[in-house]
Amino acid sequence: MKRYPVMVALSLLVGCGRAPAPQIVIEQEPSVESLVHTVLNGGGTFRDVPFSSLVEISTGRQVLPMSPGDPVDAEILAGLDEAIGLVLKRFNAPDSITHREDRINEVSAYFETALIEEIDRLPELECAYPRTAEGNLQRAGYPDLMIRHHESGRVVYLDPKLVQEGSLESDLRTFYFTPSVQTRKVLYDASHLLVGIEHDGNTGKWKYLRWHLVDLADFKVRLKAEFQASNQDLYRPELIIRQGEAP
Repeated sequence: MKRYPVMVALSLLVGCGRAPAPQIVIEQEPSVESLVHTVLNGGGTFRDVPFSSLVEISTGRQVLPMSPGDPVDAEILAGLDEAIGLVLKRFNAPDSITHREDRINEVSAYFETALIEEIDRLPELECAYPRTAEGNLQRAGYPDLMIRHHESGRVVYLDPKLVQEGSLESDLRTFYFTPSVQTRKVLYDASHLLVGIEHDGNTGKWKYLRWHLVDLADFKVRLKAEFQASNQDLYRPELIIRQGEAP
């Protein structure tokens, strides 16, 4: 496999118990010419990248597979079964708060809040939004929720996703992970789970049908590099050479 220059280097510190946060050093950025040539030569697309490796390289933390035969994992999974079931029952009620929304993307926040409430009610678990390495609360970006098992201290990250019935085989992009130094939220060796909640697509009267809990330990992702810009970048006054009003 052809190798390309690495822009981010990780210095990992490993010890007994909780390891110190990894030191991440940003090296000099490559030139525009080297970036373009990398993309032109096929280096802008990577397939079948192990998510566990991506997390470990970018955060210094391991992705631990769930083991239903392990007593602690079994207790965590049983708690999730109960909490997810209660959330779906709540939001399938005639007076569901989710019926206020016409876009399913806006419903996700309700599920996050409700899952925190239901998981946190369980005596063996606590659940909250994960904080960044600097201690800041940030809801945007992966992962959405962090669960801790009281007795063992074991951590599980949980990412809720709403998915329309019949689209489980879709090849459209629905999962995103952007490595970041300043806003990384994965601070522990932990299991990483995703719960996909199927809905019927009935706008404004959403019905939640079933759920699927996915272990991301063996999950694979792909990267496609692209050069992009926003309207703010495009329509800068110094770039506009002519303009006019409609007659």
